[in-house]
Amino acid sequence: MKDFVAIDFETANGKRTSICSVGVVVVRNGKIVDTFYSLIRPRPNFYSRFTTEIHGLTYEDTVGAPDFMEVWCEIAPRIEGLPLVAHNSPFDEGCLRAVFELYEIPYPEYQFYCTCRASRRVFGKQLPNHQLHTVAAACGFDLMAHHHALADAEACAHIALKIL
Repeated sequence: MKDFVAIDFETANGKRTSICSVGVVVVRNGKIVDTFYSLIRPRPNFYSRFTTEIHGLTYEDTVGAPDFMEVWCEIAPRIEGLPLVAHNSPFDEGCLRAVFELYEIPYPEYQFYCTCRASRRVFGKQLPNHQLHTVAAACGFDLMAHHHALADAEACAHIALKIL
């Protein structure tokens, strides 16, 4: 796969609609040609201790951030016509579907590919696990800021270029 978009969402709480940040990496002809990152004011707008411990974001970080649809209007033209790739894509696709439903907007039926599933097929038991940072390292990418949406999307893009 040479043309795709790697995408990663972070959420504020256990609700899939609570997207609080997004990272997007556009790959064309096997090269990263565009990146995008934004904080998002989540819905519902509260943070669980668990999610904050994972990504470090808090209510104060996103209280003044744009809502999802405002951010998505910047993303949609960048990704038009390209398949989406995520590590553990059922989570990211589930978030995207949930937020489109929340805003009562028809879902565009994006095609998703999963680098986690691909890792299980390609590496099998060669790796101790198939978590993003482990697979990224196996593909030669040093994921320094794990759980930052753009860093995770960049890692996913590098994995996809190696194994999809």
